[in-house]
Amino acid sequence: MFQELDPLLLSQLRLAVMSFLVVTREAEFNTLKEKTQATAGNLSVQISKLQEAGYVTVEKSFKQNYPLTVCKITPEGIAAFELFFERLQGYVDPEQADKRS
Repeated sequence: MFQELDPLLLSQLRLAVMSFLVVTREAEFNTLKEKTQATAGNLSVQISKLQEAGYVTVEKSFKQNYPLTVCKITPEGIAAFELFFERLQGYVDPEQADKRS
């Protein structure tokens, strides 16, 4: 049986952001923009959705008089990503999913 996937992580851009943050734990907005090749506006909207879900935190400050936005993955975000990945594996190998259920 296929288990439901977190609809928030079904977005390609949100999944890309979470995948990067799961490894790095935090990243500057411009780094995420570069890695995902997203526009600033789209990335900002998607990060806001992840923030509203409690998956990331956003800290705004200044670095040498320039605005600096840093995104950090939360423990809830890590757990959500790990569950998403585990359930996604069940779509690839349903027998493994049945063993975990």
